[in-house]
Amino acid sequence: MIRQAAWGTSRRGVSATGWALRGAAAGAAATTALNAVTYLDMAVRGRGSSSTPEDTVEKLAEKVNLPIPGDGETRTNRLQGLGALTGLGAGVVVGMVVGLVRAAGFRSSPLVGTALTTAGVLVAANGPMTVLGITDPRTWSTSDWLSDLVPHLVYGVVVKTTMDALDQP
Repeated sequence: MIRQAAWGTSRRGVSATGWALRGAAAGAAATTALNAVTYLDMAVRGRGSSSTPEDTVEKLAEKVNLPIPGDGETRTNRLQGLGALTGLGAGVVVGMVVGLVRAAGFRSSPLVGTALTTAGVLVAANGPMTVLGITDPRTWSTSDWLSDLVPHLVYGVVVKTTMDALDQP
């Protein structure tokens, strides 16, 4: 007999914190996969990297009146590093949210879980950029959408697969 888990513990007795940590690990693995697919796309098509992560960091820093120190190349390098770190952070946080949803007892089919996770990470990644006016997905070409959607779909598959594997009895 399988019983519904109470908040914070699964049928395996894993706490909410335990699920959040498992989700963070799944998010980190998925972010690595997302980055690998993105870099492979760049290598195959010979396309450059996007400046939107750095632009987002710069605009956020301006909004909260927090200057990014340095001049010229040093400041540019800091923005690139901070932009990459925000992507890593978003990937880990979305994974943690998936872990907490699992701690609450929600289980889904692979297709539904992958779709929900993909949608969540797309919003986490593109939402701030859109709100800040750095990008407008309504103006993206099909190629732009594929360059963004495919790596995020891979992220969703890796998070869902990892979380399901961590929930096996």
